[in-house]
Amino acid sequence: MFSSVTEFKASFLKKLEMTHGTSFAESTKREQFQTLGLMIREYVSTDWIKTNEQYRTNGQKQVYYLSIEFLLGRLLRHNLMNLGIEQVVSEGLNELGIELDDLEEIEADAGLGNGGLGRLAACFLDSLASLSLPGHGCGIRYKHGLFEQKIVDGYQVELPEQWLRHGHVWEVRKADDAVEIPFWGSVESYHENGRFVFRHLNAESVTAVPYDLPVIGYETETVNTLRLWSAEPSRFTANVDILKYKKETESISELLYPDDTHDEGKILRLKQQYLLVAASLQSIVRSYKKQKRSLLDFHNHVSIHINDTHPALAVPELMRILMDDEGLGWDEAWNITENTLSYTNHTTLSEALEKWPIRIFQPLLPRIFMIIEEINERFCQKLWDKYPGDWSRIENMAVIGHGEVRMAPLAIVGSHSINGVAKLHTDILKEREMNSFYQVFPERFNNKTNGITHRRWLLKANPRLANLVTESIGPAWISNPEKMEALLKFKHDSAFLEKLGDIKTANKQKLAEIILEKTGIAVDTASIFDVQVKRLHAYKRQLLNVLHIMYLYNRLKSDSDFNLYPRTFIFGAKASPGYYFAKKVIKLINTVAEKVNNDPAVNEKLKVVFLENYRVSLAEDIFPAADISEQISTASKEASGTGNMKFMMNGALTVGTLDGANVEITELVGEENIFLFGLSASEVLDFQRNGGYYSREYYHYDQRIRDVTEQLVNGFFPDTEDEFTAIYDSLLDHNDQYFVLRDFASYVDIQERIGDEYRAKDAWLDKSLINIAKSGFFSSDRTIREYADEIWKIAPGHKK
Repeated sequence: MFSSVTEFKASFLKKLEMTHGTSFAESTKREQFQTLGLMIREYVSTDWIKTNEQYRTNGQKQVYYLSIEFLLGRLLRHNLMNLGIEQVVSEGLNELGIELDDLEEIEADAGLGNGGLGRLAACFLDSLASLSLPGHGCGIRYKHGLFEQKIVDGYQVELPEQWLRHGHVWEVRKADDAVEIPFWGSVESYHENGRFVFRHLNAESVTAVPYDLPVIGYETETVNTLRLWSAEPSRFTANVDILKYKKETESISELLYPDDTHDEGKILRLKQQYLLVAASLQSIVRSYKKQKRSLLDFHNHVSIHINDTHPALAVPELMRILMDDEGLGWDEAWNITENTLSYTNHTTLSEALEKWPIRIFQPLLPRIFMIIEEINERFCQKLWDKYPGDWSRIENMAVIGHGEVRMAPLAIVGSHSINGVAKLHTDILKEREMNSFYQVFPERFNNKTNGITHRRWLLKANPRLANLVTESIGPAWISNPEKMEALLKFKHDSAFLEKLGDIKTANKQKLAEIILEKTGIAVDTASIFDVQVKRLHAYKRQLLNVLHIMYLYNRLKSDSDFNLYPRTFIFGAKASPGYYFAKKVIKLINTVAEKVNNDPAVNEKLKVVFLENYRVSLAEDIFPAADISEQISTASKEASGTGNMKFMMNGALTVGTLDGANVEITELVGEENIFLFGLSASEVLDFQRNGGYYSREYYHYDQRIRDVTEQLVNGFFPDTEDEFTAIYDSLLDHNDQYFVLRDFASYVDIQERIGDEYRAKDAWLDKSLINIAKSGFFSSDRTIREYADEIWKIAPGHKK
């Protein structure tokens, strides 16, 4: 149906009529989009079936990537591109009077993630399929995702995300593969044939129904699967409040990250995590058993990856399946579990390492808690043998302690591999945050620096730049992105640099039109587009950015000789609904924007834009247009980052701390092609260990800092009263946990240097070119090859 423009048009018109019972002339854009989506899904179905069949018959080892988030974005054009049929479809639609861009706008961003964690998982799926590796995703089909963000009077307002309002054309419901998941109840144990048998009684059962999405590789016949689970009521039983049960069941897969301030939210999150793990593992084991292979050989054919701590219950659940359902003994089951599971840690923040109160965990998951207790007992015994009498060490490392189940130790103890996501992050885990575990399991710890799929973030998002790269060095970079280094031969080539500059200007113009449409703010495309888009969190220091903008405003107002190169500061970020401080920072950004943008004395030099509801499809317009990439987290706090890689690949220059993958970006491009400032990770860790930082000293000795902090509370912003007192207090009364004031002067200095260097256009474009050329290292293809070879031990299947 996609063999030629003529064939496509005939198939499209026929499919439209058959599917929607309407003529083409009467059809809506949504019906046209749905028709095209169904055609693509049918087109790949043969390869999808063939791929799964091949994995089964060849006995290939497969990996299952368990993640609470998959931030997919729109799939229409991405799938067309990977299948190599985008041009045929675009021309065919054009002849029918339809713009492919218009149909793409109909598609909702799949609301299955929040930020970097979920986007990384989506990039990994793309690379697995594109490298023809046998790997699948397992997640949750959230009905409303995270939330849709609206900015009302400068405040974040959360609305339910309605991405499923019109269905999801890419998914296939597989009701026959549903799995029953038990909660609550009690566990009965008894002897049978010489062994203990455990039975879960009086459980409240929930049905997990899978929805499968095809994951299409780039120019390969491999089509892997993303399986998303939806919670639905099981058959109703007696003595159940049906309406209450139905509501509680459906809420499990309703929202990503429900507020867990209270017990009700904690229970819901635990239900989500267990449903994801139990449904996925039971499905995987069931599929494996159809191959008639011994369960003792399970780990040689299956690898299961725990993405962050949310799926850490995979450890006790796999033990439960192997022992209770399949009759294996503890030692056999533990050997299989350890060798099957691997774990990625994504944080150095202790508050981000999940812990669950036993008083909630034990009654909700009684059999799982029993298994975790046994894991903890055996692990603590092992520690006692290694460190006799060292109660403090054992207490700190225990899987259960101080009335809580600790998910990170559980994942570490039950996995054969624990990896960080950037060299610096992994070093901090080994040397500091998880040093006690590293001493016990040194062979398990390794680094896998994150990556991004260059197919979405350059080939799709920035076709102008992608075409220039292909015209200049040939198409080999699409399959081997590290070949982009060949672009370095165009350094100092004025004709090439001019083309590069024209592309950036065109991308800035496109974003400027979006900004005008969405916000009513007209921005100067000749200004520096300085961009910070990422989840709103105190350690990511959007606050440092906005305090600097306040300083620039003050200086423009007071110093008529201040020759600021025009700047447009662009923000995009969602704050968790219960994260009070983060929401105050969003309000501050919007309050500063209102003051700056409405002051004719400065707004030819300075504009501030907050783009609401930051998401993948918006990011695809932002990254190609950026001149400056803000990666200014407190050193040692950002595990890796992937936004830094997307900006770099699109030619933006990084202003950042030596944190996460910024360290590796610096190593690749050289310090002269990045703008570094602030404390190092070791300096931050030293302050935290030994003290010695007093934020009020910086307040007293730097007039610039004193001015901007006082403006938070002195009525500088009209009608704000005590609006920003929490921010003021965090900086002074709570001693500025993330060293915003300590790094302020250094940040001001580096920003001044940026303005000076931007004036020398060719030199700037040279730096931009070096960043693009060196960005191929950060392709998720490289990352996934490392996971495949060193952790999962999987090999490619067939390719075209």
